[in-house]
Amino acid sequence: MSSVFAKVLKVHQWVYENSGGLVGHRVLFGNPTLLLRTVGRKTGQARTSALTYGRDGADYLVTASNGGSPRPPGWLANVKAKPECEIQIGRRKVPVVARATYPDDSDYARRFAIVDKVNKGRYSAYQKMTKRPIPVVVLRPAGQSR
Repeated sequence: MSSVFAKVLKVHQWVYENSGGLVGHRVLFGNPTLLLRTVGRKTGQARTSALTYGRDGADYLVTASNGGSPRPPGWLANVKAKPECEIQIGRRKVPVVARATYPDDSDYARRFAIVDKVNKGRYSAYQKMTKRPIPVVVLRPAGQSR
């Protein structure tokens, strides 16, 4: 990821967080964006990531693409270690349970297509840049059954 783009993403996340969600839900490229709040698996510190998302019924879908990097984003290990986390969509905060899915999951291809369409084909391009399968993480509102 270019350093300029990385800085733009950081500013976007800062505005989203510091406006209380009033600004930021649809800033970058018009993509819907949520804030994923996790707990660092090593540090125990609160972590927040601004991520493009898609919807699959009541579930929110995000990808652990890390811009096509060979290494997954840090937040993926955090949600694997502690799947109970929180998302913020605009001003609304929702407790969720996260579950990473991979190509061997029967719903993976359908979910990947949802998020790839929202992100205008970027995830397909990222997948071509890396050998690791890019997970689609299902964020299910807490209390909802599978």
